[in-house]
Amino acid sequence: SEVVDRQREDCVAIHWFRHGLRLHDCPAMVEAVERAGTLYPVFIFDGRVAGTWNSGYNRWRFLLECLEDLDQRLRKSGGRLWIFHGDPREIFARLVPLWGVTHVSFELDLEPIWQERDCAVTSLLNDMGVEVIGRISYTLWDPREIIKANGGSPPLTFGLFMLTTSTMGEPAKPVDEPDWSSVILPIDEAKLGEEWRNRNHVPNLDELGVAEDVPGQKDNYVWEGGETRALVKKASRLENERKAVAKGQFQTNILRPDLVGASRSLSPYFRFGCLSVRAFYHEIMDIFRKELTDDTMMNRPTAVTAQLIWREYFYTMSINNPYFAEIDDNPVCLPIPWNENEDLLKAWKDGKTGFPWIDALQRQLVLEGWTHHVGRHAAACFLTRGHLWQSWVPGALHFIKHQIDGDWAVGIGNWMWVSSSAFEKALDCAKCMCPINFGRRMDQDGAFIKKYVPEVRNLPLRYLFSPWKAPENVQKEANCVVGKDYPFPIVDYKFVSKRNMQWMEDFKTQVVERMADHVRPTTYSEEELRLCGLATHSSTCKACQDRSRPIEDDEEENYQDMD
Repeated sequence: SEVVDRQREDCVAIHWFRHGLRLHDCPAMVEAVERAGTLYPVFIFDGRVAGTWNSGYNRWRFLLECLEDLDQRLRKSGGRLWIFHGDPREIFARLVPLWGVTHVSFELDLEPIWQERDCAVTSLLNDMGVEVIGRISYTLWDPREIIKANGGSPPLTFGLFMLTTSTMGEPAKPVDEPDWSSVILPIDEAKLGEEWRNRNHVPNLDELGVAEDVPGQKDNYVWEGGETRALVKKASRLENERKAVAKGQFQTNILRPDLVGASRSLSPYFRFGCLSVRAFYHEIMDIFRKELTDDTMMNRPTAVTAQLIWREYFYTMSINNPYFAEIDDNPVCLPIPWNENEDLLKAWKDGKTGFPWIDALQRQLVLEGWTHHVGRHAAACFLTRGHLWQSWVPGALHFIKHQIDGDWAVGIGNWMWVSSSAFEKALDCAKCMCPINFGRRMDQDGAFIKKYVPEVRNLPLRYLFSPWKAPENVQKEANCVVGKDYPFPIVDYKFVSKRNMQWMEDFKTQVVERMADHVRPTTYSEEELRLCGLATHSSTCKACQDRSRPIEDDEEENYQDMD
């Protein structure tokens, strides 16, 4: 025992934080603490880490709050977070001899955009005789094991994905926070050079040169980053889910979205790894087991965890595909011949399309770093197959830049799906979301539009979603003259929606013989519905039936005055 302890005391480990910005359920760090007597928690700003290569103001602010919180939590245990700037290979090449490092641990990032970095660092560390400890804890399962269980290729359909994961058993249980009493957490900077000492702190936005993307972002503080806040929000969310499940209700935040109130979503915390997805999964499954009967449990559990499973699906589809974020050379993406119109793209990005529902969504996205998922689908459909017929690629990059929870694999996967470029079998898509009537269903009193598109807030409700239809005297009374105070619609939405459906049919005819067998989320088979726990819900939920009902072109003309 004395020999083992002495060997451990001689070992020095670095835990390299990237996405997993938390202390709970961090198996790589736990293993490092078990093997080494000294641990240095490190974060390196390399221009790309945690998606900083494409991050807007809100994402940067959230990241820095996560790091500040992580540093404070470590300081409560007697340690600190060590901050460096530069190429990770050069940083490690200097730190290993400086600190006598024997082990480096990190949570594995399996997306293809991180593989070059991790391979280069791992190769360097191996050459230096450093043991590398990389463990999976960012996803429920190891995507590589899912592919292996499916015979060496990713499951192409969601039903097959569910079948494959069902053979692998429950996701691994989360691990506890390390026992900090058993390890030394140095805080002395004496060994660092002056350049490193001067920057060895969590920087602020000004130090990094990060300015607001649009006026008002600094004051519109909606999301607080960090593990501490994440755990509080998780406890609140679980209690809300427990109460809902006890009443036989599921996914209440989806069925009745509150577009104006504070969001209960945990996705920003999952995205930056402040919150363990495995911990949340098992805790919510414990609620199901306690509140539901055995028969109900057989059919309903993933009705709530379905979004977590979709996250797993897109990660699995992306890890061996270096072209996942592209159209050309991407084996899962259909080469739909999109138009290129910078003016249309800019109007969409800026929230100046002339359609208040779409503009409100786009402005909220940039201002606050967030939109509800029903709004994300509406905005993405409008840009692509619905109305503007623009490529999903710049849309996806815009979303990922501004969404605090902008997850590369999940975001790209969703954009390919919504645009019918992938994961939708045979282009059998439903009618596009009407930029007027879908908004009316989601924002029935117009509070959302009035908050984010103040130009139209004084219009009567019947014209709020289509200001150009208001008589001239009504526009003047509301101080919203279309073409002066608010733009005309950038497209004739009825014409382009019909045209785009025809274009999609023409494309389908051209490529139907060589299309891959992608998943068809809008038209599940009965077996797939049963597997993902949605069959009973979708057939009995009035809200879902109403919101998924195709929108007819003449529906707006029959709209009743709700003022």
